[in-house]
Amino acid sequence: MAGNSIGKIFNVTTFGESHGVSLGCIVDGVPPGLKLSSSDLQIELNRRRPGSSRYTTERKELDQVEILSGIFEGVTTGTSIGLSIKNVDQRSQDYKTMKHVFRPGHADYTYTLKYGIRDYRGGGRSSARETSMRVAAGAIAKKYLKDKFNIKIRGYLKQMGPIICDFQSWDYVEKNPFFCPDPNKISLLKEFIKCLKKEGDSIGAQLILIAENVPAGLGEPVFDRLDAELAHSLMSINAVKAVEIGDGVQVANCKGSQHRDEICNNGFKTNHAGGILGGISNGDNIVVKITLKPTSSIKKPVNTIDDNNNNVSISIKGRHDPCVGLRAVPIAESMIAITLMDHLLRYTAQCFQVKNFLT
Repeated sequence: MAGNSIGKIFNVTTFGESHGVSLGCIVDGVPPGLKLSSSDLQIELNRRRPGSSRYTTERKELDQVEILSGIFEGVTTGTSIGLSIKNVDQRSQDYKTMKHVFRPGHADYTYTLKYGIRDYRGGGRSSARETSMRVAAGAIAKKYLKDKFNIKIRGYLKQMGPIICDFQSWDYVEKNPFFCPDPNKISLLKEFIKCLKKEGDSIGAQLILIAENVPAGLGEPVFDRLDAELAHSLMSINAVKAVEIGDGVQVANCKGSQHRDEICNNGFKTNHAGGILGGISNGDNIVVKITLKPTSSIKKPVNTIDDNNNNVSISIKGRHDPCVGLRAVPIAESMIAITLMDHLLRYTAQCFQVKNFLT
């Protein structure tokens, strides 16, 4: 299976399945001399891990990361960094009844059509469990970007179903299980999730991601546009169905005189472009919005077919998130960090002597 790697200089390759022995990744291109320990990675993994609150999946995974290579005496050596996380709370028996049935909304049907075989235990390779390694690799990128360039990448829940979360302060985001920036909406979110779980249903969500202090000049003007590569990395996350940069789909309602960002000697007066012009970062905050579909594995019965093309009805068992958006913030932050890290190293390789006239 191809397509397990992302990045050209900062390159991340993941492996493993939801119900396999372990998950892992190889991270190439990390500059030498970066102070790094497993605790740096664990902080981010703890934000994503399942079973961390009663509003997410009941699967209990500690997601303890083990560094296998690439670090000596507390600093990166410049060689490949190997990372591993063991699966400890699989319940493969929950999926035996679906061994010959295609779950609507999942990759079961397309995997079988393409490969002629699939790992039916929790979705195998297509499970969101794989994203734990992206978060581990993204933690390395986050640390480098913050330590060396003061680039900060943060995200929050903008919407869950009918509930809109207005941004109040970053101080609230890490103090609740929803990554919600509006303390007035926490009780509504809790009650909504409680009702969904009782109904055996799920809901979609929308997140806002912001990268601050990104220098101008990252990205290329044609196929490797920064916005295109951010969209590629974010769309690779399970359940993401849309990616918007800056004003996104709202530009359909705008006139050119409204949308273009005027420039003065202090920089841009507005940021409708979301920090990217012509595929290259312009020095403003990069603002991205992603929309995630509702979880397809729910208890409500659904019609489908089995691998003999018989019509059947199933109710999906197992432990699943009623809203995948609740754990997607650290995943999305990590994918942005991986992409920015790669482009920053690519910029350094090509344009390290270029002086930015705006600085």
